[in-house]
Amino acid sequence: MSKKKRSFLRPIITAVLLVYTLFPIYWMVALSIRNNEELLNDMPLLPKSFTMAHYITLFSEKGFGLALKNSLLVTLTAVLFSLIVGLCCAYIIARARFRFHLKKPVSYWVMLIRILPPVAFTIPLYIMFSNLGVLNTKLPIVMACIFINIPLIIWFMINFFMELPKAVEESAKIDGATEWQLFVRIVLPLVAPGIAAISMLSFIYAWNEYTYSVIFVQSQQNYTVPLSLAVLNTEDNLTQFGLVAAGGVISVIPIALFVIFAQNYLIQGLANGAVKE
Repeated sequence: MSKKKRSFLRPIITAVLLVYTLFPIYWMVALSIRNNEELLNDMPLLPKSFTMAHYITLFSEKGFGLALKNSLLVTLTAVLFSLIVGLCCAYIIARARFRFHLKKPVSYWVMLIRILPPVAFTIPLYIMFSNLGVLNTKLPIVMACIFINIPLIIWFMINFFMELPKAVEESAKIDGATEWQLFVRIVLPLVAPGIAAISMLSFIYAWNEYTYSVIFVQSQQNYTVPLSLAVLNTEDNLTQFGLVAAGGVISVIPIALFVIFAQNYLIQGLANGAVKE
């Protein structure tokens, strides 16, 4: 293909991909601002009506504000604890100087957790949480998200730690840095791009977690956003498209904000975390 043809087709292909990618988001926003009368009839591409009633109903009648609060609490807690444990474990496994005789079994365990679907752990986790007496609280969701995210973080971050030049760590050790100071002040800033990327993945999983929520939580006081959206359409209310769309729009906002923040940090990490020899 000639250079002129490529330059002509590139913007067309880009535009088609953008429309294909962004149209579901546009349609969700469009549904959320239409009134019920328009939602029940033939819906044109462009909304003919505009209303914020669906958003108002979500917070005033459906308790969506509490669901948002629960999701933020569950997600931030799960991501924080997952990063603390996962980063430490990945660094220990990646560095040969640590005397850890179970490196291979742990690595296989990490891969096994990532291969099996989350629903495979539902019964063991349910029995464990039932014996602990924490069912129908937010704690099982937090623990389940931590359980799933830790292997992902370990598996993802091992390569980042292994690619770090050992000369940097040896220089810090010669200067008198302790193992903890070396890890926190030297190693973590150098792998900031990896931490930003895995934080995004962990946040998105914990925020969208539904399988464990629907099994471990029955009280509406502990509903998260996915569970709250799922119960909007029941046998008595099968046409709450506007409410579901409005809830979907609101639920995307925290993820979008977190991704934007993490993306900026990722670029900053790539620029400032380079190793100079």
